[in-house]
Amino acid sequence: MIVVAGEALIDLVPLAPPEPGGPLPVLAPRLGGGPYNTAIALGRLGGPAAFCSRISADGFGDALVAGLAAAGVDTAYVARGPEPTTLAVAAVGPDGSAGYSFYAGGTADRLFELPPPLPAGTRAVAFGTCSLVLEPGASAYEALLRREARAGRFVLLDPNVRPALIPDAGAYRERFRSWLPYVSLLKLSEEDAEWLGGVPEGPGAVVLTRGAAGLEVRTRGGGGVRVLVPAVPVAVADTIGAGDTVNAALLHGLAARNALSPAGAAALGPDGWREVLALAARAAALTCSRPGAEPPYAAELA
Repeated sequence: MIVVAGEALIDLVPLAPPEPGGPLPVLAPRLGGGPYNTAIALGRLGGPAAFCSRISADGFGDALVAGLAAAGVDTAYVARGPEPTTLAVAAVGPDGSAGYSFYAGGTADRLFELPPPLPAGTRAVAFGTCSLVLEPGASAYEALLRREARAGRFVLLDPNVRPALIPDAGAYRERFRSWLPYVSLLKLSEEDAEWLGGVPEGPGAVVLTRGAAGLEVRTRGGGGVRVLVPAVPVAVADTIGAGDTVNAALLHGLAARNALSPAGAAALGPDGWREVLALAARAAALTCSRPGAEPPYAAELA
């Protein structure tokens, strides 16, 4: 079992680029949230996955829970609440890159509380994005991260930095550094790394996504491994959910190689990491080829 912990929200995605001086674009609701997308991608890849979060009992929340069920994701650790669902309004650039404005005040996912112990068969837990920023839930997710790392579980962290949500950048960077001793695999985009002040060396493995330039891994175990794989060329619809798909593919690929543990990942050699990164590159390319966060199914990557 791989458990993904974090927010689920609704992305409001423009159906067409806005025209200068024209009417506002029509926005279509899409199921989203970085951790939610990662859980959906894991389910579609076919491995046992669970989602740990707090989701609204409104219509959007019902749709989010139904999406998890359709992907085969266990929802036993999903709490429900009467508060509304967080909304993220996406603005898609000419190159397909997406920026977001968040409407998260008083929403259900912010009131997440530390859950009871996770199932004994849990091998890894993934964290990231808004859930580690917005209080009071952020402190509960942080406590879960530390608890599961101390229990020996493999921890993936994707900060997926959203500066507009961070009132005190210095305090967040200090808090981020406090998580690193508990992290087995850190996934960063180049933009994340720049905002955070560089690529840290604490975790056992760091995967850096470089957009069209591909993916790179740097490890400390076994004398250290450094591998770069190219991106898969694709006609980009948008990049929504691409990084989340990378998270899922990394976890899935490591699990397939019996490397979903701190020791296993440290022992994985250059060839193994190259295969894992190549899987992630293919999966991300397919996600980028269609609008919104639509991770691929296992059959599409065969």
